[in-house]
Amino acid sequence: MKNKLFYAMESNQMVEMIYMSNRGQISQRRINVLKVNESSMVAYCYLRRKQRTFSYSNILSFIPVFKKEKMVI
Repeated sequence: MKNKLFYAMESNQMVEMIYMSNRGQISQRRINVLKVNESSMVAYCYLRRKQRTFSYSNILSFIPVFKKEKMVI
């Protein structure tokens, strides 16, 4: 998991994840990974609109977000 998050950080790719808080609340978030640590990561969270720290053990799933360009004909 860390390798994929590190790649997202290096390529400045947005990630969408399902995250469970320490209280058991589940949320879907779009983030931009800023720093990858040993047991957590620091990312900009678009849901909360600020920098947050996320524990790897609380990440339920994540996928990279690919933006589609609009085609004008």
